[in-house]
Amino acid sequence: MTTIPPMIRLAPRFGMIDNPDPRKVHTVPIPRVGGIGIVVGALIPLLLWVPLDEAMRAYLFGSLVLLAFGVWDDSRNLGPYLKFIGQIVAAVAVVYYGDVYIASLPFMGFNLLPVDIAKPFTVFAIVGMINALNVSDGLDGLAGGLSILSLICIAYLAFLADGFTVMSIVVAALGGVLGFLRYNTYPARVFMGDGGSQFLGFTLGFLAVVLTQKVNPALSASLPLLFLGLPIVDMLAVIVQRLHHGISPFIATKHHIHHRLLELEFDHYEAVVIIYVTQCLLAASAIFLAYESDWLIFGIYLTVCALLFTFLAVAERSGWRAHSATRVSRLANVVNAARKHKLITRLPTVFVITGVPVYFIFVSLGINRVPRDFSVGSALLAAVLFGYLLLGKRKDSFVLQAVNYAASAFMVYLGTKFLAQANPAIETAFIWYFGILALAVALTVRYASDFQFSTTPMDYLVVFVVVFAGIMLNLLPEKTLLGVMAVEVVVLFYACELIVNRAKRLWSPQNIVTLGTLSVLGVKGFIG
Repeated sequence: MTTIPPMIRLAPRFGMIDNPDPRKVHTVPIPRVGGIGIVVGALIPLLLWVPLDEAMRAYLFGSLVLLAFGVWDDSRNLGPYLKFIGQIVAAVAVVYYGDVYIASLPFMGFNLLPVDIAKPFTVFAIVGMINALNVSDGLDGLAGGLSILSLICIAYLAFLADGFTVMSIVVAALGGVLGFLRYNTYPARVFMGDGGSQFLGFTLGFLAVVLTQKVNPALSASLPLLFLGLPIVDMLAVIVQRLHHGISPFIATKHHIHHRLLELEFDHYEAVVIIYVTQCLLAASAIFLAYESDWLIFGIYLTVCALLFTFLAVAERSGWRAHSATRVSRLANVVNAARKHKLITRLPTVFVITGVPVYFIFVSLGINRVPRDFSVGSALLAAVLFGYLLLGKRKDSFVLQAVNYAASAFMVYLGTKFLAQANPAIETAFIWYFGILALAVALTVRYASDFQFSTTPMDYLVVFVVVFAGIMLNLLPEKTLLGVMAVEVVVLFYACELIVNRAKRLWSPQNIVTLGTLSVLGVKGFIG
């Protein structure tokens, strides 16, 4: 996040600007420097904290090679063959120096590939994954969101097998992508360019091989089809279409899934969310079918892909369009009437505005013991908030949001750990409270008329990830609380953002309550 803003200003000087053309969706020049921020954000923590064996050194070297070639391409528009050189160098490094290669393929059972075949095949597969993600980078937030979903699936499977190195790479890469998406959510202020998309494709390919061949070889060999498969099938389908029309497979066209959805008149964010949903379905299948037969996994993968492409083909041939109908259905009339009622437009907003401060007060006063680290953190946050309330100007500033977010995380942890676990009645009340709060936030975002809150594909992505994380963690008995708290924290985050955006003055009730509760936590920790 700190790297990208100065790079945006420097982008014109280095020629790293993506100009509009008939094949592209954007209509104004956009800097394509996001990849630098992604790679810098991902690699620095790995250099600082992860032991460097041969595989890690090869991965870091390959990442830097792809960044160099990607930045070169983003500024000079290299031809496909020159880009292949950088991709092959990176793949060869991890395969031959890092000794990371595919030893077994689907449907082979316990038979292993000869090394002389396995290593070249792995180079080919990693290069293919690099290009698959590269060509999927066609809409704001699309390639980054797909990467996040795949990375989280890999992280969970590695977590089950104690794959520390894989999890470290995943977490670092997630940080890089999330920092980038801050500037790439529609309408994008920056593109990741080849420097970012090639790095993410390389990272996904590398992690898929390490996970299935080294960390947990018991996983089904065909499993990467599910958590990597949508960009791959999209690339293969486009290549087939280009060859069918007598076009070079390296010539850019508008045959990708996201282009076809836009042609059907889906909105930009709708097209992105549809692809997110499909990727979520595939990633969830990878979690639940991790040890199933290759035939079952391959069948599910083909079924999902076939349904998607069948829908596209039928819609295109029939002339169906997502928003072309002029007649309003009875259901739409009912929804339009309901959204004008005060129970929909006002009551949820009132619940959000009053419910969050009440929850903060209840938790801060209800707990008897506050851990010392939470006490110190609360005191520091209270000091920051008090200083800003005295000296600040903007009532919707990032400082206010950040302090309320941190306070929300503190309240959820302390309330779950010291109140809900000790009292089943409070635990039940919290479940009902957060369920109603989530519904109230959703209705407020959708129907409130007195302030604006624009949802983006990033918001849908957050919901997918949080729900997925909550479900997965709840499957692990020792991690059940983490799943519950993950969902509760994000519900409070959105509620706090709504409240801060709606506030008409700095000394709003929410900010006063946050200041008071943080102060109470600080005092309790020192006197307890």
